[in-house]
Amino acid sequence: MASFKKTNVKIFAKTGPDLSPDNIYWKQFTAPVLVKEFGPIDYIDFSPIEPHYFAVTSSARVQIYNPITKLVEKNLSRFKKNAYGGSFRSDGKLLCAGGEEHSVRLFDFHSKNLLRLFRGHTAPVHRTFFTSDGIRITSFSDDNTVALWDIPSEKQLITFNKHEDYIRAGAVSPVSPDIFLSGSYDKHIQMYDTRTNKTVFTVDHEAPVESLLFLPSGGVFVSAGGTEIRVWDALAGGRLQAKVSQHHKTVMCLKLASNGRRIVSGSLDRHVKIYDAGTYKVVHTLDYPNAVLSVGVSGDDETVVAGMVDGMLSVRRRDTEVKESKSQRKKVSYRYVDSHSHVPSTDAIVQEETKEVMSKQDAFLRKFQYSKALDSALMAFVANKTPHVTVALFQELTRRQGLKQALAGRDGKSLSSILRFLIRHIGNVRFGKVLLHVTSVLVDVYEENLEELNDEARIMFNQLAKKLEEEEDLTKSLLELQGALQMLVTGAETVSSLAVQDKQPLEASNAALAELVISIG
Repeated sequence: MASFKKTNVKIFAKTGPDLSPDNIYWKQFTAPVLVKEFGPIDYIDFSPIEPHYFAVTSSARVQIYNPITKLVEKNLSRFKKNAYGGSFRSDGKLLCAGGEEHSVRLFDFHSKNLLRLFRGHTAPVHRTFFTSDGIRITSFSDDNTVALWDIPSEKQLITFNKHEDYIRAGAVSPVSPDIFLSGSYDKHIQMYDTRTNKTVFTVDHEAPVESLLFLPSGGVFVSAGGTEIRVWDALAGGRLQAKVSQHHKTVMCLKLASNGRRIVSGSLDRHVKIYDAGTYKVVHTLDYPNAVLSVGVSGDDETVVAGMVDGMLSVRRRDTEVKESKSQRKKVSYRYVDSHSHVPSTDAIVQEETKEVMSKQDAFLRKFQYSKALDSALMAFVANKTPHVTVALFQELTRRQGLKQALAGRDGKSLSSILRFLIRHIGNVRFGKVLLHVTSVLVDVYEENLEELNDEARIMFNQLAKKLEEEEDLTKSLLELQGALQMLVTGAETVSSLAVQDKQPLEASNAALAELVISIG
């Protein structure tokens, strides 16, 4: 007797992207832990020193979290108004932060004592960073100025006033204590050299600048503003190297990961994207429940933290537990040793027997119980979570010429389940062909008995008819659009060829093309 052939459900399954090493690497995180803060998360910064505590700037405080316990270890609350941009020094011992009080505060990380208070700005200070030598602090303010402060003397060393709007982004060079960047809502980025007290160059991001980042070499920097990320060559005078547009809402923050080999961006579109720092291509995406304002990645990539506009803090830890693979679990080694002989010991690999489990649909199909098979495929947990399984059963019933038998003789409730599934999925490109055939057979079976059906079933038949009309109108619109685009492409090629033959000016060619577009419209 021939063995039973199971229903092929894979042909309608949604195909996902191929798993790359980066996908596997960035998926090795436990489920995110959500922590509620007191306000929108302005900035997140990790300590460079193990165990890599991270500072979260929100509302009128900077809170230091333990990445392992996800609990607050220290609370820096010496602010009367909102605090901004709390960041660690390279040795992890000091932390600086700006705020709405027009000043910069310097804290001792271990004792939480306020060591210095730098006054001089006339508007809120949104970003503060230590220079690479650790003895100076840069600050970026809404008063359109950038300032450099000396920590020992608590004095302002230099002030740059080159912007015409709020300065909300800054970055310090990782290789030189004298080079730093500022990004403003006037859409420009300035590079400064404190040795000459002058601006090295200015570049135009063409959108308000929200974040800046130096790559580890110090010769390349990245800017974020609007929906675009731009890469600039600092050694070539600010030459634009690349434009990256992977977000559909404003990009709010940039960070480095994997020792500078990856760039991380967070956006108001609720996504955090990870890029290859060499090719600037997206290698992985993390999704969040709300708009992302800030993001932080620990130096060893063990922890990824994202701060959202609603004050929620999402903490993901890498799952370091080494799990034995299935293939290893299936192999059991036995050693047989005969102490009275000189035969060397041998290993016998005994494979564990795996029993194939048959689905309920296939069990009913095997007994030719087509109606029960369809009922099992329309159960809520199957139809809602794995609709491709239900569609595969419809196709198998069609192949067996049992679809009409499975659809006939149904009461209002079971018929409503079928109609609900068709209304929901008939517009899906993967399922359309099969479900259109099912709809045709369903109408043939019940068209003469519509008056005998309950009110719910009749209403759903009307909804199905309306859905089909909408799909028909959409198809017509797409065909019209396809025809218009083909005419436009053909016209453009014709105009270009005429321009080459007649050597007419480019302006004349563009005018002819514009007339063609107007005539199509």
